[in-house]
Amino acid sequence: MSVQRILAVGLGDEQDVVLVRQRARQISHLLGFSQQDQVRIATAVSEVARGACQLAFGGRTAFLIRDSGRRQVLEVTISAGPGAPGPLSDDAIVTAHRLMDDCDAVRDHEGAAAITMCKALPPQSRVDNARLAEIAAQLVKDSPVANTYNELQLQNRELVTTLAELRERQEDLLSLTRELEDTNRGIVALYAEIEDKAERLRKADEMKSRFLSNTSHELRTPLSSIRALAKLLLDRMDGELTPEQERQVRYIEAAAADLSELVNDLLDLAKIEAGRVEVLVAPVVIDNLFRALKAMLRPLVDDARVDLVFEPCAFTAAFDSDEGKISQVLRNFISNALKFTEQGAVTVSAFHDPDTDTITFAVADTGIGISPENLQLIFEEFSQIEHPLQRRCKGTGLGLPLCRKLAELLGGRVDVVSQPGAGSTFSLVLPRVFPRHSSPRNDAT
Repeated sequence: MSVQRILAVGLGDEQDVVLVRQRARQISHLLGFSQQDQVRIATAVSEVARGACQLAFGGRTAFLIRDSGRRQVLEVTISAGPGAPGPLSDDAIVTAHRLMDDCDAVRDHEGAAAITMCKALPPQSRVDNARLAEIAAQLVKDSPVANTYNELQLQNRELVTTLAELRERQEDLLSLTRELEDTNRGIVALYAEIEDKAERLRKADEMKSRFLSNTSHELRTPLSSIRALAKLLLDRMDGELTPEQERQVRYIEAAAADLSELVNDLLDLAKIEAGRVEVLVAPVVIDNLFRALKAMLRPLVDDARVDLVFEPCAFTAAFDSDEGKISQVLRNFISNALKFTEQGAVTVSAFHDPDTDTITFAVADTGIGISPENLQLIFEEFSQIEHPLQRRCKGTGLGLPLCRKLAELLGGRVDVVSQPGAGSTFSLVLPRVFPRHSSPRNDAT
């Protein structure tokens, strides 16, 4: 750390306080300080110098540059005269603290009370030996005369300038305050509009769920009747049917079955969205679940085209979840895989990931696959992908969206990996321990 001396001024009488103020302003100007900083430095120096003279005349003021390596600072040390009765007044120290970057009460080399003040030089200013010589020459050339009247006049001009700047800032602040008030009013109005729209959307969603639920219930009865009557006719309960009649009745039965599936999916979605679904948490054993699914889905498998394979699971312990909803999701995955796989196999597997403590059920097929741009489309309600096989295997477009909602209800998620022409793998990832914070909701229907 280097120190470069600029100037020293004695404090022999009251006029020297004026001289010290003039020198402080002059030095800060030559060092590149702004007009406001020049006033701050001059005021702080003069106040401390006045306090030192009140204790005892004969002190001194030293101006120097201290270089700490990172940034240079102007350092001003003011000491009282010999025999000062005590330290400088608190008012002078408080003023220095407010106007300068740092201020410390010290003792000079003669043991007199002193104050050291620091102010960092502007970033663009750098004082080397050559610049210091220029400043010293300029100070000698422009040596001021301690004139109280002139100094008072200059202080008044500085005060007027400062007051003008303060008024300008006050006007800017008032203008900014008015703008903020207008902005706040706009934000409040926007929030009110958003809340109003959110409330209307909530009511519309509630009405939609109620409509779907009521409509689904109303449709179930006639659909059940249609299916029952079709079965009676196909069972020849009222006599034989001609081949054409049998073909038409089978069309009726198939259409009623498709419509019944659509109604059931709509009702399930409406119940989930309305929060009226009961999650029955109980121990689930994967092998038992797979055996039930295999027996349930065996009639859908065309053994000549596709093999349905349930791989043994190494995880034999029970985990907490809702077996019925897991079965519903896996049935949807498997039935879709069987629909869109013309040759090959549909493989159902499960494994436990100890790192995330999750159970993953995977249904992999060797079917038509899904292009990357359609991977999110399949999870939108009533959305289906254009494909010749899709047109032969029509569905409701609600199965996968329902699977995703059921997975979220169980605290898990649905993932899909697919490649066109190379098959797809749909996965249901569930926590091994059911998250109790998402407590099951009672079914109000």
